[in-house]
Amino acid sequence: MATATTDNILDVTLLEPRQKHPTIFARFDALDKGESLTIHNDHDPKPLYYQLVGERGNSFNWEYLEQGPDWWKVKISKHPAGEPKATLGQIAAKDIRKAQVFKKYGLDFCCGGKKTLDQACAEKGLDVVAVEKELQQTDHLAASTRPIPYQDWSSDFLADYIVNTHHSYVKRVLPDLRHYAAKVQRVHGDRHPELNTIQPLVEALANELSAHLVKEEQILFPYIKELVAVKNHKDGITASRFGSIENPVHMMEHEHDTAGNILEQLRQLTDDYTLPADACASYDLLYRMLSEFEEDLHLHVHLENNILFPAAIDLEKSLLN
Repeated sequence: MATATTDNILDVTLLEPRQKHPTIFARFDALDKGESLTIHNDHDPKPLYYQLVGERGNSFNWEYLEQGPDWWKVKISKHPAGEPKATLGQIAAKDIRKAQVFKKYGLDFCCGGKKTLDQACAEKGLDVVAVEKELQQTDHLAASTRPIPYQDWSSDFLADYIVNTHHSYVKRVLPDLRHYAAKVQRVHGDRHPELNTIQPLVEALANELSAHLVKEEQILFPYIKELVAVKNHKDGITASRFGSIENPVHMMEHEHDTAGNILEQLRQLTDDYTLPADACASYDLLYRMLSEFEEDLHLHVHLENNILFPAAIDLEKSLLN
C-alpha cells in the first residue's frame, strides 16, 4: 500500500494495522544519529512509545507536535552518537521552569537529579509520556517567564549568589523553625503525636545544614573561586588540601541527600503540610515555613548539584591537564 511521506513524514493512517509498528520501526532504524521521523496518526500513539523504549531503549526523543482531536503528530528523533539521555538535573539546569513539572509529580530533580526521566518515572509508577507532554508545554511559555540564566553565570558569581541568597535564607529561617517546632510540639504533641517526631527532625535538619554551610563557605567555595581566578589570570593552580575537588563535592552531595531525606520525612509526617482542624496560628506558621524552606532548599541544592559542582569539576580538570 502506498504511504504519504514527505520531509521524512509518515502518515500512519495509510498503513494496514499489522504494518504500522513494523514500518515505523524500520523507518526509525534507518535514521542516522540526530535525524528524526515525524508520524501522523488519528489517535495517540502512546503504545508505540513504550514499544520503542522496550526494544530500542533510551535511543530517541519523543516530542508531540499536535495532540488531537483529529491528528496526533509526533516527532521521533534518534539521539546523536554517544549522547546519553538527559537527567532530571540537566533538564532543570537548562530550564528551571521544568522543575515545576517535576515537583507536581514528586520527581526529585536536585538530590535525585542524576536519574533520567524514564528511570524516575518508572520508580514512581508514573506515565512518562504524560510527564514529557507537560515538560514540552513549558517550552511555549511567554517570554515574560524566561528563567534566570543560572547556567550562564561564572562559577565564582554563582557561588556568591548561593551564599548571599540561599545560605543567608537558611541562617535567617532556621532559628524560627526550631522555635516553632518546639512550641507546637509542646502545645499540641499530646493530640498529634507526629509532632513528637517532627520536632527532633527539625533539630537534625538545623544541625546538618549549619555545619554544611560552614564547609561550603570556608573550604569548597573559596577553592572554586580560586579556580576561576586561575583561569582568568592564567596563574598556576595551588594544590588543595583535599586532593581533587570531587572529594568535597561528593561529601556535599551526600549531605544534601541527608537534608533532602529529612524534608521528605517531614512532608510525609505532615501529610503534605495539611493542617489539622484544631491548628493554632503557630501551627499554621510552622507548616508554611517548612513548605517554603523545602521550596528554597530544592532550588539551592539544584544550583549546586546540577550546575555549580559539575562546572567546578570540569574547570579543575581543564586547569590540571
